[in-house]
Amino acid sequence: MAEFIKIYEDKPSEAAIAKVVKVLRDGGLVIYPTDTVYGLGCDITNSRALERIAKIKGVKLDKAKFSFICHDLSNLSDYVKQIDTATFKILKRALPGPYTFILPGNNNLPKEFKKKTTVGIRVPENNITLEIVKLLGNPIVTTSIRDEDDVVEYTTDPELIFEKWQNLVDMVIDGGYGDNVASTIIDLSGHEPEVIREGKGSLDIL
Repeated sequence: MAEFIKIYEDKPSEAAIAKVVKVLRDGGLVIYPTDTVYGLGCDITNSRALERIAKIKGVKLDKAKFSFICHDLSNLSDYVKQIDTATFKILKRALPGPYTFILPGNNNLPKEFKKKTTVGIRVPENNITLEIVKLLGNPIVTTSIRDEDDVVEYTTDPELIFEKWQNLVDMVIDGGYGDNVASTIIDLSGHEPEVIREGKGSLDIL
């Protein structure tokens, strides 16, 4: 059964963050808050954990459309091909924020993602998640947790999330109520920015 841990976004406890990072390093799956909906994630370098997430989502890992959560723009170049100034300016304006940007991937992607030409990148405006990624030292792979219920697509209450997911994951972070609007997805891998999904993030950044 998963551990349920309370972390305050305005001042995340270092001990609590370290606890989450240990779970991730040990190959665990964690549900955590972002600046949009709650996400399910694991350490990008852990193959076994990646397989577990793909299985939960009912997709083949090499076909999965997972995004990476980075701490800031400085570690983008680890996984993304060199980007031009115009693209960088958009990223700088928008991040951290409720956006997922699709960018051309490079050869450093983990072997599970080698077939992909593009990668989704997120830098959410949420201290809990950013502190986790910072301490972990590399991105976490993320996917949003959806409900089957058409009325409420995303669960916002951490206690209800725990109730539903406690036997599937290793830790659920209670970071307060989540949002129920997903991130705006913008594809920056082509010549012109292309909006794939309009979500919480405003399109004024383009």
